Amino acid sequence: MPHAAPLEPTILVIFGAGGDLTWRKLIPALYNLYLDRLLPERFAIVGVARKHLDDGAFRRRLREGVDLFSRRGPADEVDWDRFSAHVAYLSDDLNDPASGPALSQRLEELERTWGVRANRVFYLAIPPEMVEAAAAHLQRLGVCRDCQRDRLVVEKPFGRDLATAVALDRLLSGMFAESQMYRIDHYLGKETVQNILAFRFANSLFEPIWNRRYIDHVQITVAETVGVEERGGYYDRSGALRDMVQNHLLQILCLIAMEPPISFDADEIRNKKVDLLRAIRPIRAEEVHYSAVRGQYGKGTVNGRAMPGYREEPGIPSGSITETFAAFKLYIDNWRWQGVPFYLRTGKRMPARVSEVSILFRSAPHQPFPAAAVENWQPNRLVIRIQPEEGIVTRIQAKQPGTRLQLGPVDMQFRYQDAFSVAPPEAYETLLLDVIRGDATLFMRADQVECAWKIVAPVLDAWESVPPGDFPNYPAGSWGPEAAELLIAHEGHSWLQHTLQEDRK
Repeated sequence: MPHAAPLEPTILVIFGAGGDLTWRKLIPALYNLYLDRLLPERFAIVGVARKHLDDGAFRRRLREGVDLFSRRGPADEVDWDRFSAHVAYLSDDLNDPASGPALSQRLEELERTWGVRANRVFYLAIPPEMVEAAAAHLQRLGVCRDCQRDRLVVEKPFGRDLATAVALDRLLSGMFAESQMYRIDHYLGKETVQNILAFRFANSLFEPIWNRRYIDHVQITVAETVGVEERGGYYDRSGALRDMVQNHLLQILCLIAMEPPISFDADEIRNKKVDLLRAIRPIRAEEVHYSAVRGQYGKGTVNGRAMPGYREEPGIPSGSITETFAAFKLYIDNWRWQGVPFYLRTGKRMPARVSEVSILFRSAPHQPFPAAAVENWQPNRLVIRIQPEEGIVTRIQAKQPGTRLQLGPVDMQFRYQDAFSVAPPEAYETLLLDVIRGDATLFMRADQVECAWKIVAPVLDAWESVPPGDFPNYPAGSWGPEAAELLIAHEGHSWLQHTLQEDRK
């Protein structure tokens, strides 16, 4: 088997290095890549934040995060010492026009030591309101001008609505080339999300039936047991629609429903996603109440523990009208999917933490079995589990043991933990390595972000113009408001019980 070409020297600069994202996700991911020998031989990590720290204090702080959040558990002393020798810290204020020379000097020193112009990755692990200042900072320093070697990683959210998303894109595109920008959505780095493409396009068994002739409807559920945790201030300005539907759920929908690509070239994959988003039937203002449902959780019980309502959570105003639950019904107007409803739902304080896609197939054209034999009959379904247990479940009908003809559902299961001897990488490991490699396949392009905002814009406008009068409208520990059941019941469907819960029975 041919070996991959060695990676070029790389400097990763993290703005917001003192924040939670760096501590919980980025450094543990980079440490695991180092242990797996996937980082370049010559690499450096430069953390940038306003707080005054020396390298030693910064490394000790990062070590705590690795010990708590690395998938491998606490760091080995020797391995950590070797990794952390590549880590440094700079105190810098993005809003200070006089700041910056120290960063330029550090980049030049590293490249002079290595004797080569390195690839430079600038990761904006900062609040959305600071992105403009960071971009202007980089432009002023002139350290991110090489379209081939310099990359800018921008975390979601990409704007608060269509207008702000377009404005952000114009701002960034005026300073950097589109090829330099990596808009990151960590959901796209999950192993099972990526496996959707392999499952669909590498198996001739499924591709012929992946269309309106055989599929009745599709359900996508992303449920969380947690509330807002420490993100109360951010979440109350965002809500479920902005935080989850506009990005995560629509990205999963793209992978499930996009047309087959000609190749796995990054732009070819992203072109197909944009085509799919453009084919989604627009939701007209007068149809919002038929196509979307919102909810906010009140007091309740999750896994036997009493939970406060959203308005009693830390940092949440007592009269907040921010939605913590959103459900959508969408149609895709193309030859493959015409008339097939896609149901999307996401919520906090749900009974279980689960993310999965359920594809429900149409019934067989003729039922020859006696009525008594099919009392437990269920439609065939295919379930793609994204978290917490990654895998794929195919539900079919089979004769149950016994002398009577009795059919019942049985599951054929593929579990990552059973099929492979190694644990899958964390999402940020995959995405950070792709940035270092310069592979933009799993990152969103500007037109893709804009198309996603156009889909949810009518709902966002309608919800903001007419405040909800029934919040909170579902108790913590339930599957959302009653209106969500009515949304899907209009077509004779019901939300499926998630497969993890069924496995426990």
